[in-house]
Amino acid sequence: MNKASNILGSLGTVAVVVSLVLRFQTYKIEWQQYSWWAAVIGLALVLLYIAMQWREVAASFSHRQTRLGAIALSSVLIVLGILVAVNYLASRRNHRWDLTANKQFSLSDQTRQILGKLDAPVKVTVWDRPNQFDQFRDRLDEYQYLSNGKLNVEYVSPDKNPVRANQEKVQTYGTVVVNYKGRQERVTGSDEQQLTNTLIKVITGEERKVYFTQGHGERDTVGTGRDGYSAIVQALGSDNYKVEALPLAQKPEVPADAAVVAIAGPTTDLLQPEVDALKKYLAGGGKLLVMIDPPGKPGAPPLTNLEGLVKEWGFQVGNDMVVDTSGVGQLLGANEITPVAVRYPSHPITERFRVITAYPMARSVRAAEGAAHAPQTFIESSPNSWAETNLADLFAEKPVEFDKDKDLQGPVSMGAAVSAPASAAPAPPKTDEKTPEPPKPETRVAVIGDSDFAANGYLGIQGNRDMFLNTVSWLSQQENLISIRPHEADDRRLTLTSDQQRLLTWGTVLVIPAAIFFIGFLNWRRRG
Repeated sequence: MNKASNILGSLGTVAVVVSLVLRFQTYKIEWQQYSWWAAVIGLALVLLYIAMQWREVAASFSHRQTRLGAIALSSVLIVLGILVAVNYLASRRNHRWDLTANKQFSLSDQTRQILGKLDAPVKVTVWDRPNQFDQFRDRLDEYQYLSNGKLNVEYVSPDKNPVRANQEKVQTYGTVVVNYKGRQERVTGSDEQQLTNTLIKVITGEERKVYFTQGHGERDTVGTGRDGYSAIVQALGSDNYKVEALPLAQKPEVPADAAVVAIAGPTTDLLQPEVDALKKYLAGGGKLLVMIDPPGKPGAPPLTNLEGLVKEWGFQVGNDMVVDTSGVGQLLGANEITPVAVRYPSHPITERFRVITAYPMARSVRAAEGAAHAPQTFIESSPNSWAETNLADLFAEKPVEFDKDKDLQGPVSMGAAVSAPASAAPAPPKTDEKTPEPPKPETRVAVIGDSDFAANGYLGIQGNRDMFLNTVSWLSQQENLISIRPHEADDRRLTLTSDQQRLLTWGTVLVIPAAIFFIGFLNWRRRG
């Protein structure tokens, strides 16, 4: 009897070992399917051995060594069980913590929003050498997870699949091809900005055009100086917008393909034919962004025609300049005439917007009393601010104080927007009786009392770029693009002068070791 039970126990142990070998070997993958049966048979034989030798097993527990061994074995099994449970839950509930100061390993709000709103499958193909796949996998695994199964990634080596690479027109390693609803875009690189911008282009499909008016001292869209708009134009291109110039004085007509018309900081007034062209454009469901700065000097002539145009849509542009005494502007290297916005009124443009924006030399823009349209404020200054009407003293750099009879107490509205059904646009045709009627064309107008905030010199302030792009996205009815976009990682290197480097060297080589030696010497003397 004992001999038979020993044979069963030995066979059971061998079967369990064989099951582990089959499970983890890679020589014959098809053999892994037998590991389960080997484990079941082995465990059954071991249990049968224990049942046949129950007296000896029970007697062994009377010994102290056996009891301690059993306790140790139980502790090991409990710890292993906890580890297995934690790994099982982790595989079901994926969560990551990004502890870096600038969240460089976390996807931006814009990326998360786009992935969460995918309405069709997205196929992403990465073409690179197999030993380079990890740099893409670290990023795209999170894209895939946040897409709720809508985004699928395939990693392909162009060297092993040359025919398919030629069909896909893959020319360089590191090419990422994105396919969505029959459209295709490609990019080279694994940076989040590049990947998300490519995703935006393939989702939005048609490239939309933003026209900037010219001829009245507006911002230069190709200028690379501090007051130019080249950086924001590049950012618009990342959101799949194409920027073109619009000299209305030469041809007072807005192109039919204009998604948004922008008037950025004119210094002279628009001509009446230009205003008439903009009115016609707005009546047909147009989208207009006006950024109008305060007067450049005391007694400067007002922009009567432009101010009259926006007043028809309910905007009151003040002949003033916002002064902010909260002290936040000084933290950004500015002064009191650079109001800073930290909190924003509720509006689609500023939804989940929690970053600082600054507006050098801004004027008030608020809803006009008794107007047919009622614009909503989406940018306002701090409570410790006011709209100063004494521009002569302000330009002369004389001290100014709040005058309750003339000035507007903060928070001061510096940006407002309005939308209304288009009055002269034909209704979109209804293609099918069963489908609901498409939305009627809508006119949208946004007015901001400053154009400097989007210039190259101020675009580095935390939220200025996103505020401009969000405004354009809302105007063009691309609400899915309204968010905080990916930013480049901050340069957090520590720069030391030669004196600081010398002090650090002597401190680590001499001062700290000497201090440790001195403390040890004092302890030795005290004990002696």
